[in-house]
Amino acid sequence: MYILGIETATSVISVALMDDDRLVVECLINNPKTHSVNLMPLIKNALAGAAATPEQLTAIAVSLGPGSFTGLRIGISTAKTLAQVWGLPIVGVNTLEALAYPYTGLKGYLCPVLNARKNEVYTALYETGDNILICRLGPLALTPLDLANKLRAIGQSIALLGEGVLIYQHIWPEYLTGLVTYLPTIAYFPRGAAIAALGRQILQANGGVDPMQLKPYYLRPSDAEIKWFNGQLSGKKK
Repeated sequence: MYILGIETATSVISVALMDDDRLVVECLINNPKTHSVNLMPLIKNALAGAAATPEQLTAIAVSLGPGSFTGLRIGISTAKTLAQVWGLPIVGVNTLEALAYPYTGLKGYLCPVLNARKNEVYTALYETGDNILICRLGPLALTPLDLANKLRAIGQSIALLGEGVLIYQHIWPEYLTGLVTYLPTIAYFPRGAAIAALGRQILQANGGVDPMQLKPYYLRPSDAEIKWFNGQLSGKKK
C-alpha cells in the first residue's frame, strides 16, 4: 500500500509515492508560478508511474510549512480535498524537518535554511545520528544575520542546506568561517519522498488527522492577515 507525499512549500513542487520505506515514484518541477497548474498532473503522473489507483493508497502526507504562503495553501487544500474524496487519512509534515531528513545518516548538526522573504529565513537546528533527527533550535523566522550569530554561539560544526543558504551566501563566510559546511545544492529543496517517509512515521505513531483540522505552519502572519489586523485596529480607533 502506498503513501502519497506532496511538497509545495518552495519553488520546487514534488510528489512521491512510497511503498512502506521504498520510493516507487517521485516527480519534481522547479517553477514557482505554476503550482496550481502542475500539482494535479504530477499526482496523476505519480499514480500512473506506479501503476497504482487511489484505492491502493494508505494515506496522504503533505508539507505544512514553513514556506511560501501561496504554495502551502495550494498543496494543503489539494491534499485535504483528495483525502476527503478518496476517504484517506492525512498527516502534516514540517517542511524544515523534511529538508533535513534525507541526511540523518550524517553525525552532527544540520541547519536547513529556507527563504522567508522580507530579509528573513525560516530555519531550525537538528542534531543527527543513528538515522534520527532531534530538533535543538526552532523552528524560527529571523534575519540571516541573527541566524549566523546563533550558530556561531553554538560553536560546533554545522552543515547548512536549503535555498536560503544560496540567497544569503555572502553572510556565512564572514560570520561562520570554519564552523559550517555546505551540502550540495541538489539538497537545497524539500522533496515529496521525504514528506511521504516522515508522514509514514507520523501515521504509525499517532494516526491521521481530520482533514478539516489540518492547517499551514506559517511561523509568522501572512500579508493578508497583517492587512486585516491593521484594518481591525483602524476601525476600532474611529
